[in-house]
Amino acid sequence: MAYDKFNILKSTAYPLPIENVDTDQIIPARFLKGTSRDGFGENLFRDWRYGADGKPKADFILNDATFGGEILVAGKNFGCGSSREHAAWAIGDYGFRVVVSSFFADIFRNNCLNIGVLPVQVSTEFLAEIFEAIQDDPSTQLTVDLHKQSIVLSSNGKSEFFDINDYKKDNMLNGYDDIDYLSNIKSEIEGFALNTPL
Repeated sequence: MAYDKFNILKSTAYPLPIENVDTDQIIPARFLKGTSRDGFGENLFRDWRYGADGKPKADFILNDATFGGEILVAGKNFGCGSSREHAAWAIGDYGFRVVVSSFFADIFRNNCLNIGVLPVQVSTEFLAEIFEAIQDDPSTQLTVDLHKQSIVLSSNGKSEFFDINDYKKDNMLNGYDDIDYLSNIKSEIEGFALNTPL
């Protein structure tokens, strides 16, 4: 398996109500030298998390001990800008399994799905409710059920359905990347090749 299987996640969340967060803000270009997925979480939102002196900025959400969890709730148009895979790697390496927004850039969405981070797109109205609930009570939890494709807000029980490509859904449920998927159907591929005339 390329990553842990995803089924149901119930977690508190970090609220980041900023719109149009691009991939350079998620992981600045100067940190793109690595070729493996490890270590990028250290520099997630680097310029927002740390000052020029390298010290954490107390007013940035990831530095606020009030909040925690495996879910990042972000503003509209999250992951826009360049197509760098490293942005998704940084999100996943930091420990997030789910990112919630009212809109994702397509390439960022796919990069997340490829590494087992689930992008959950909700309505603008539901996103606003989630932000308000978390700000009112940081212990508020969200339940994300991949089988049902639903996200539930614990404070009031409201929920929404979210879309996901069937192939990517199946891969996430099994913890597969594209290579794992092909390896899993190797015998079918070999059988097809043996029974197909040249």
